[in-house]
Parts: sequence; C-alpha cells; structure tokens
Amino acid sequence: MNRISEAFRGHKAFVAYLTAGDPDLGSTRTFIRTLADAGADILEIGLPFSDPIAEGPDIQAAHLRALSSGMTLDKLFGTILSLQGDISVPLVFMTYLNPVLQYGYGAFFARCEECGVEGVIIPDLPFEERGEILDFTQKHNVALIPLIAPTSGGRTAQIAAAAEGYVYLVSSLGVTGARQTITENIPALVAEIRAHTDVPVAVGFGIHKPDQAKEIARHADGVIVGSAIVRLIAEYGADAAPRLSAYVGEMKEAMRRE
Repeated sequence: MNRISEAFRGHKAFVAYLTAGDPDLGSTRTFIRTLADAGADILEIGLPFSDPIAEGPDIQAAHLRALSSGMTLDKLFGTILSLQGDISVPLVFMTYLNPVLQYGYGAFFARCEECGVEGVIIPDLPFEERGEILDFTQKHNVALIPLIAPTSGGRTAQIAAAAEGYVYLVSSLGVTGARQTITENIPALVAEIRAHTDVPVAVGFGIHKPDQAKEIARHADGVIVGSAIVRLIAEYGADAAPRLSAYVGEMKEAMRRE
C-alpha cells in the first residue's frame, strides 16, 4: 500500500487500465511495460471474466478476447511475477468476486502478495460483505480499494471511512465506456468523500479526452482511464504499444496543466 500512496504524492496520478490477455499474454506483458514507461502512475489490470456486469461494450469485448486467447489466473500471476524488478509502479487487480472465490481467497491473495500486487478492486462485492475477504487482504498486504458512485448516498461516509489505497469514484451512472461529457457534480462528490478520509480519490468511468482529464484533475487526486486504452488495443492489437505510449503522454500532459 505504500507504493499506492506514493503514486499520488506531489502530483495528480494517472491510473491506466488494461485487460490481461488481450489480445494475448505476450502483448499484455509488453503493454504493462509500455504504460509504466509512458508515465502511468498506477496500473489496473483487469482479470477476464465471462460476465463482467459493470463493463461497457469495449471492455466486455476485451474480456471475451482474453478468454478466447486462453488467459487464466495462473498465467497472469506468472506474468506479473516475471515483471518484478522491471515495473516500479504499483499494480492493482480489478476483478469480479467469482474468479477469486473459485481460486480460493487464501491462495489468491497469497499469490497477489508474492507477485507484488498491492491492491484489488471488486465491483460486485458489496461494502457490507467485504468482511468475507478482509482477513485475507489484510494478512497479505493487499489494499481493498472501494468504489463510490453518485448513488452511494448515505453510504458514502461509511465506505470512505474504511477506504484503503484510494477511492475509485465512479463519475457517471451506468457501465464503463467513453462519454462525451461527465454529468455528475465531481467537485461535490470528491468533497464529500474527503470529509471522511485522507485516502486519495481517483475518478473513473467515461474519461477519455485530455480536456476531461484536465478538468477532473482540478478536483480529484487521480484520473482513471480504461475503455480508451482498451479501444486502442482492440484497434492495433499486438502493435498497440506506440499508440498507448503517445496516448498516456497526451493525457498526462493535460493533467499537468490543471
């Protein structure tokens, strides 16, 4: 968790998401290095799942491509382990609960610790049921990163007070995917969260343009981008690395101008 905190220190963090195994495992290894080298401060690595209910069409398609390529948790753990020493930015897994349950809570989080994965986001794990895995995450030093949405309402204070790593603030209602405008009152939502925690607040869902990143960075501690990165990978496949590098550079530059 220390490296996650460091990622937000002194500047606004750019958090980049990609789906593991899309289009193949070798490309994922390359893209992780590319995103880190290009300036991503935290990498969220999506674990492919057959029913990713929080995802829009782009990331759903990426999950299906990854599963079709033969991606498995053990292969991903092996890849992450092989990158130790090469990647200095913190790695966070974004997964649904079922793959973790099937792997076994103890085994899953022990392997996260072994591989240096410092956080996990589980969109379909209700806050009230997080106790089911909390003993395992704490034992293995993995931050359980919460999501807070505009609809969290009265639960926002409780979720924020228990936050670890960073708060993932969902910018818009609905599933993931690029949006032309962010309609929620981000400054008010960030202020409400900050009233209950000192943990950094990063905003995701829908952000894909430099001007959006610049505006969000004025109010939040970090910006999370997923679907736009996944679309570049879908378009350019194994040759996407130069495009990813340029895109991250463009977004980071916009955030520096906030």
